[in-house]
Amino acid sequence: MPRAQADLLHKALQRLHVERPVVVGHSWGTLVAVAMALDYPAYVQSLVLLSGYYYPTVRCDVPMMSAPAIPVFGDIMRYTISPLLGRMMWPGLLRVMFAPSAVPQSFGRFPVWMALRPKQLRAGAAESGLLIPAVFALRRRYAKLTMPVTIMAGADDRFVSATRHSAQLQKELPRSDLRLVPGVGHMIHQLVPREVMAAIDSIAKAA
Repeated sequence: MPRAQADLLHKALQRLHVERPVVVGHSWGTLVAVAMALDYPAYVQSLVLLSGYYYPTVRCDVPMMSAPAIPVFGDIMRYTISPLLGRMMWPGLLRVMFAPSAVPQSFGRFPVWMALRPKQLRAGAAESGLLIPAVFALRRRYAKLTMPVTIMAGADDRFVSATRHSAQLQKELPRSDLRLVPGVGHMIHQLVPREVMAAIDSIAKAA
């Protein structure tokens, strides 16, 4: 699925006449960004990868989160209990995503109901189910990334280990730039937006 999304975004960028973009991805989006860079290396100028998941690990949340994508059973769930369960789990999920920081008050304006619509639930569940297989498929190709890469993550991310993933990826890409922000969790783009924009500006200027 990351490759399919990367192909779709590549076509959209071409239709918009965007040339040599700096591609930024967060969390699952890092896999899409990496897939685009691998499949279209002459097109992607550089990468900025935020809070990414790059190596297969045991994740207890995957079976639970992927259930709404199961045919028939998942269809029933999406139109009955999944939106209710999503509402109940939402505050706890946000705490984990933002930890160790508090959830910003401004994030309270996020339209939760949009993320809990049946089509969105199915899309999110499918991505959860495909997360580990997608990483298995991509990890063999990381070394083929030839463009400048900035890898950035919260050092205290409790959702995706920065040491296990971001720091490990930097070892595979010795020319990449690793930036771990202390005291910050998974939602790095929400918590330290100026640092993220500085990383994007820096790699754009270098390119």
